[in-house]
Formats: sequence, C-alpha cells, structure tokens
Amino acid sequence: MSTETEKTLDGLRIDRSPDDPSSSRLWLAIVGGTVVVLAVVVGWWLRRPAVVQVRTAIARETAATERSTVLNASGYVTARRQATVSSKVTGRVTEILIEEGMEVEDGQVMARLDDSNVVVNLRLAEAQHDAAVTAQRETGVRLAEARLELRRTLSLVEKEIASRAVLDRAQAEVDSLEARLERQRDDAAVAERQVSLWMQQREDMVIRAPFAGIIVTKNAQPGEMISPVSGGGFTRTGIGTVVDMSSLEIEVDVNEAYINRVRPEQMVTATLDAYPDWRIPTHVIAIVPTADRQRATVKVRIGFEELDSRILPDMGVKVSFQATETAARVDGVTVPRQAVRHDGGGEVVFVVAGGQAERRAVEVTDGEGAEAIVVSGLSPGERVVVDGPA
Repeated sequence: MSTETEKTLDGLRIDRSPDDPSSSRLWLAIVGGTVVVLAVVVGWWLRRPAVVQVRTAIARETAATERSTVLNASGYVTARRQATVSSKVTGRVTEILIEEGMEVEDGQVMARLDDSNVVVNLRLAEAQHDAAVTAQRETGVRLAEARLELRRTLSLVEKEIASRAVLDRAQAEVDSLEARLERQRDDAAVAERQVSLWMQQREDMVIRAPFAGIIVTKNAQPGEMISPVSGGGFTRTGIGTVVDMSSLEIEVDVNEAYINRVRPEQMVTATLDAYPDWRIPTHVIAIVPTADRQRATVKVRIGFEELDSRILPDMGVKVSFQATETAARVDGVTVPRQAVRHDGGGEVVFVVAGGQAERRAVEVTDGEGAEAIVVSGLSPGERVVVDGPA
C-alpha cells in the first residue's frame, strides 16, 4: 500500500484519546458555583426575619384653632326626664312586660295588676245601669198612657159627663209619672257614671309608660304587691324606672370662687371616665342661681352637642371649660401618644411604608389626653406604628 493511502486511512480513524483537562475543570467550576448559590439562597430563606405584627394609626390633621382651658371640674351624667313608674292603687302584680335595657314607647303597657274584684264591680254597675234604663222605659210607657187618660177625662168634664175630681186624679197621675221618669233618668245617669268609674279603676290596673325611653331598673315581679305609697314589708312602690335618653346632660359642682369663669353657652370639653380618650364637645346650658352653703359650690348644667349610645346615666365625667377667645392656629398632625418614642434626647416615630417601618425624627408639642401633636417630620395621612416589639 502506498504512503498516500495510509495517510488517508489515518485521517478517517476516530480519536479516542482522553478529554481536554481544561474543559473538565470548567464544568466542575460551573456545577460547584451553582451549588454554592443554591446553598446561600436556602440559608437566607431559612434565616430571613419573620414578619412583625404591629398596631398602626393614621396621622390626622389638627384642628384649625385651639381654645385654652380656664377651669376643670368633675361631675356626673344625669337625665332631666326619668321616672320610677308605679300604680295609682294598691294591687297584686299579675304580669310584668319589661326588662332592663328595653325601649318603651309613650303609653306602652309595662305591667298589669289583679283586676278580678274590679271586673266584678264593673259588671254589677253595668247591670244596675241596665235596670235603671229599663225602669225608665217602663215609666215612659205609663206616662204616655196617663196623658191619654187625662185628655179623655178632660173631654168628659167639658161635656159634664165626668166630675172635676176625676180630672184632678188624672192630672195628678200624669204629674207623678213625670216626676218618677225624671228621677229614673237621674238614676240612669248615676249608674252610667258608676260604670265609668269602675272602667277607670280597671284601666288603673294597667301600668303604662309615661313617656318614651329605656328601662334602666326592674323593681317588681309577678305575685308581689305594689302600692303608690310606701307601706313597709314586702310592698313595692314601683314597677321600674324609665329614662328618656334624649334628655341626658352633665351636672357639675363648681367652687363658688371660680364660678366667674363660667358663662352660659360657653364651650366645654367633656371626657367620660369610661372612655378617657374620647373628647366630647359640650356647652353650658345654665348656671343654677343658688349656692350650696355647706360645700360652697354652684351647680352648672352642661349639654351635649350630640348624643351617643355610649353615654349612660350616672357615668362619671370630667369637664374643661374653654376660654371664649381662640388661640393661634397650630399646624401639624395628631397621633396617639404611644406612637412617639424617645431616642437620644429627641422624639421619633416609625412610619409604615411599603411594608417596612421607617424611623423618622419628629418635633412634638403638648397634646391632650392620649394624643400628641407633631408639628414637623410627619404629614397627614401617613400611618405610624403605635404598638409593636422594641
């Protein structure tokens, strides 16, 4: 075989020599890098910080003007219109139709008393009235007959057939029946009034609400005796107490040394002991024109600008009488006082943005109650962290 032919056959052979060492090292580096990246990602995922639950609040714009406080006082919520409802007569309770917290309308039935004896007397009075009416009709018939007899007798006397004595007797019979009919009419009227009396007594056995309101106490149960006056023992003097919630107001006792700071229609800020963070706008209704010489106080009536279901009778309340003039405008926002934290001699808040809490330095002025006024560093509508981990 020629040399050229051998070279051609050598070119057609498959090269089975080992791979290039540099290519193997490249693939090993790629695989190793991938494993390292995956390990880092898994480690970060396992060690990532957990989501923190916090309570937030929205920064609110402050009022345009602020009034200064000239006097503080305390008192109670009272109802100008309330009544302990009782009966007109003494009786035994047979039915109670009220419960505490129940709303009643004017004239609504609250309870019923035993009226069995009253019903018996009412039926008797009705029977007496019916008998009087029947007797009246009978007398009317007899009077009509007597008048006919009188006319016939008068005709006979004119014809000189009957004597004058017969005419006199006929006239006397007519006069007697007329008098009897008049008396029986009076008896029927008396019997009718007797029926009305017993009907009224039966109505008195039904106890009704004197005005619309809410039942605050229930004082009697079926089977108990109730009386309009205190009789001692187990006799109750009232079915329950109804309060007109639309008549709620505040009564406070002001020391007479400071009563000159109070004026009618003066603006007042009230805070219920049950809701210390709730500022309620109120105003002075009247200053009672008398003083308590033992306590040296003057009673002041304060009315609510708007009633709320949370306001209940006899609640304790603190009031702040506001000055007539208004102070300069206070620019800023109002946030809960818990949202402001002290850090390094200054105040900071944490603003929630994009699911994260951003620390921000702010300038705070004195607020009222549980609120603080931020005059710089915070805008209205931003959400701040109120309660959360350190």
